Amino acid sequence: MMAMIQALQSLGFTTLLPALGAMATDLGASGSNQRQWVIGTFLICSGLFSLVPGTISDRLGRRPVLLVCMVLFALINLLCAFVADFSVLLAARALLGCASSALTVLPLAIVRDRYQGEDMAKLQAFVAMLFMAVPTLAPSLGYVIFTALGWRAVFIVIGVLSMGVSAWYFFRMEETLPLSRRQSHGASELFGNIRLVLTNRRSIGYVIGMALIFGAHFGFINSSQQLIGEHFGAGGAYSVIFGLMAGSMMLASIANSAIVHRFGIRGIGHAAILCHFLVSIGQIYVASRPGETLLQFVLLTSANMCLLITVFINFTAISLQPFGKVAGAAASVQTFFRLVLGAGLGALIGQAYNGSPLPLAYSFFGVASVTIVLVLFSEGWRLFGGPIPVQAAN
Repeated sequence: MMAMIQALQSLGFTTLLPALGAMATDLGASGSNQRQWVIGTFLICSGLFSLVPGTISDRLGRRPVLLVCMVLFALINLLCAFVADFSVLLAARALLGCASSALTVLPLAIVRDRYQGEDMAKLQAFVAMLFMAVPTLAPSLGYVIFTALGWRAVFIVIGVLSMGVSAWYFFRMEETLPLSRRQSHGASELFGNIRLVLTNRRSIGYVIGMALIFGAHFGFINSSQQLIGEHFGAGGAYSVIFGLMAGSMMLASIANSAIVHRFGIRGIGHAAILCHFLVSIGQIYVASRPGETLLQFVLLTSANMCLLITVFINFTAISLQPFGKVAGAAASVQTFFRLVLGAGLGALIGQAYNGSPLPLAYSFFGVASVTIVLVLFSEGWRLFGGPIPVQAAN
């Protein structure tokens, strides 16, 4: 259930990818890169608003906050199917992004309500495995709906599916935050919890590092249709290729779940970011030489996507480890940085697309390098260390 709730947000942009060109043309968008703002606006607003639902849920409980946001997400998607202007669509996508923030934040808080450490990482790996099944199939689903019924029908399908998941959560999921653990103080206490998260050295390096890595990968998502479908000439096969690349992340999450208790979240997470750095060097080398093939691009980018999900699973568990009682605020702040910085950087990378995969390759290398430094900062300038001590916030 947590995987499907998180996957609704992914549906909110991956399903639209095959239809972006037609959508932008029909609604009068200017410039070939303008279509990317349908994705970028959604992700940036989701990040900007993500400070709100987790913090409120620490006081009111997870269930009412999540239900309201899920219903809004479904309704706004249905409204998007009837817009007649590109600017209006972007405004609706901004509202949709705000509503979707809870779909990312609160499942993390719910999992943290019940688990921590390696147990949390193992469950998060299982959630990620199911979560990644959606972007594996979503572009193909979007392509089928788009070619058969038009791009407006894609929004209707997302809205209907969202209503179904909302009903499932309403009837089958209980509240996970008991009254005894809720925050009963005013806004100053809530903002104090946010300050606690931001000033925790053992956590903040992982949070910002994840934001930068996600930025590079959001950059890939923003420009993937242009890169795969147009630059490498895949055309209609784009959705299948994108789905296969996303599917490789499912395999990585399964592997992570199987080995996390043996090697620990730190051992796997630190190894993954180092490998991400090395693969990025290889991607720059191949992209800078003439004649890069689609196969080479897909293999190298898929490897980096597998490393992304491995970093995400383990870094999430590490960054939330110090926080129990304020897990909602912690998840909100961390999601805020991951999505605002990530989506903003991703939009810049997407706009830098110049008909070549080289800007994307440089972005992978840059964020991997900075993330390693940030992790070293959080770990006292050493890798593969011991577990984070749980602070009084727990």
